[in-house]
Amino acid sequence: MPSPAPARRSADPDRQFMKAAMAVPLLEREEELALATAWREEGDERALHKLTSAYMRLVIAVAARFRQYGLPFPDLVQEGNIGLMQAAARFEPERGVRFSTYATWWIRSSIQDYVLRNWSIVRTGTTAAQKSLFFNLRRLRALISDVSSGALTPENRAYVAEALKVGEDDVDAMAARLAAVDRSLNAPFTEEGEGEWQDLLADERPDPEAAVMDARDTAARQSWISEAMSRLSERERHIITQRRLTEESVTLEKLGEELGISKERVRQIEHQALMKLKKSLTEIVGDPEEAGLVPAG
Repeated sequence: MPSPAPARRSADPDRQFMKAAMAVPLLEREEELALATAWREEGDERALHKLTSAYMRLVIAVAARFRQYGLPFPDLVQEGNIGLMQAAARFEPERGVRFSTYATWWIRSSIQDYVLRNWSIVRTGTTAAQKSLFFNLRRLRALISDVSSGALTPENRAYVAEALKVGEDDVDAMAARLAAVDRSLNAPFTEEGEGEWQDLLADERPDPEAAVMDARDTAARQSWISEAMSRLSERERHIITQRRLTEESVTLEKLGEELGISKERVRQIEHQALMKLKKSLTEIVGDPEEAGLVPAG
């Protein structure tokens, strides 16, 4: 007895959808206007469905232009459909523009935004200049026979910048961005599958032992400096603090006005205080330079 024939696979639902969409006839201008008016003024959902169904083929055609970015085609169509619905919601029949013309802009814009959001895990940018570069750079490079994926020559960079009305630095940045490839940190870096790329990332944080020793050394230096500062006079401590231990050093002139002395006298006191500090630190720790308390040399 012969074995039963295998069950016939059902057709690809995406292909069925596109075939059905392409079979819907286009609308004449008068019918298009009547349907758009009925939806806008009366909220007629059947009119909206007929209007948008007639232009699903437009969504498919626009989405097909973005296949080269490696994103799922059904997702591109879905985003284009969102743009089509936005167009239907915003369309003003009384302006005399064909709905198909108006909808094309919304469909393309919706798909472009989707591509920019999902083409890479790194945000590509959504300014008008960045969009123009992202979607036109490859085309212009092909037009001038620049088929490399690296940096452009100065002449080609200037040509693209002029053609798209953007800066040459922006052209270089986008060329580098398009040449880069996202790579998962969990991807193996050998054919045998041993090791992952994240294993090569260096941990720049200090190890616990180094952190403890650094904290201990910092505390010791603060203690030594505090003891040395205590051996200065009140005026010397004030000048050293204002001149050496604040984020913004106070000028000699300002300190002189504050203390009622000349700025030259302030400079002399500062110099004397620094000498006292170095002597005191030598008595406390032996070699201030070796202890990291004063610059070497």
